[in-house]
Amino acid sequence: MSDAGATLRVVVSSRADAGVALRPTRAEIDLDALAHNLGVVRALVAEDRPAPPRVYAVVKADAYGHGVIPVARALESAGVDGLCVALVEEGIELRAAGVSLPILVMSGLYGEGLGAALDARLTPVIHDASQLPALRAARSYLPVRVHLKVDTGMGRLGVTPAALPPFLDAIASMGHVVVEGLMTHFANADCDDPSFTATQLARFEAARALCAHHGIHPEVCHAAASAAAFRMPEARLDLVRVGVALYGVTPFLHDAPGLLPVMRLRTEVLALRELPPGSPVGYGGAWRTGRTSVIATLPVGYADGFFRRLSSDAEVLIQGQRCRVVGNVSMDMTTVDVTDLARRSGVAVGDEAVLLGSQRGPGGFDVIRAEEIARRVGTIPYEVLTAVSRRVPRSYRERSPDR
Repeated sequence: MSDAGATLRVVVSSRADAGVALRPTRAEIDLDALAHNLGVVRALVAEDRPAPPRVYAVVKADAYGHGVIPVARALESAGVDGLCVALVEEGIELRAAGVSLPILVMSGLYGEGLGAALDARLTPVIHDASQLPALRAARSYLPVRVHLKVDTGMGRLGVTPAALPPFLDAIASMGHVVVEGLMTHFANADCDDPSFTATQLARFEAARALCAHHGIHPEVCHAAASAAAFRMPEARLDLVRVGVALYGVTPFLHDAPGLLPVMRLRTEVLALRELPPGSPVGYGGAWRTGRTSVIATLPVGYADGFFRRLSSDAEVLIQGQRCRVVGNVSMDMTTVDVTDLARRSGVAVGDEAVLLGSQRGPGGFDVIRAEEIARRVGTIPYEVLTAVSRRVPRSYRERSPDR
């Protein structure tokens, strides 16, 4: 996140109720980087296409932990074509905030979910025969527009190929229902071997042909999330659903050029202490100093989403330099060995420490990406982003409209 030449508007929000934020620990969300990443995706999927596919942004799970309302508004301003959520409740929240974009509810409906979705002008995804009675009863003065999900190999949600013919017969008999979209989801488009994704795509094309045979002609067909959108031009179809790439994370094992990290998790040094050799640090004394050491205490812990698994196995940035986490990460505090930095240039209470994202300082410039943390923890970058808890305030940074 660079402030060079930019006037920035900073809005601090502590959870949805915008409480007072006194602790220096916060997640800075760069809305300009978000818009930049949308531009990267748009340019990529438009290559060699006379009519580029629509781009829908996936903003489920509080926009992957970035804060769904500011993110959705920024994407709407940047010209995204629509939004994808997992839950009807997430779509209702967006409508209550004044977001007018098309919103696709991808992960099914529960209870009275269909009625609530239609009342909020959300587009539900239909994926199971158990939803047909509610769909048949959902008559209104407007057509009921849905997207139909077929299971081409994910084994999770979607009408299976064997069940598709009678399902299509039932849908075709409902004059008030319009199958606006046909969709599927790839199981391993992020892997180097594209063979199974190609198989899924072939199954999807067979499902599209079967729809046509039953007199159902969806306006849009879509299958690609971030990984397939980047790697498989043939899978981009009419629409791509892009999530993690918009937040600056590569959607596969190799780099995705041009993407900028959107979240920066930062705090400040709360305390410093010099400890003699052999001194235990943190719960259980799991780590001991091997020399006279300067230990910095940071007011951030696993309750904030900085995993306990990172105990003595992570680095943070202070003054643009990497400093090792030592001892067990606790619920609210993390300890860092800053001995070498203290000897070179000095460390002070109040110095910024970056746990995720970039920092430029007297010692240089460096970036800790979600992918790096994920490798250390043994998880995926998606979990790293969504793990940043709601007690960490989000601050939103963008260029002022007058610049």
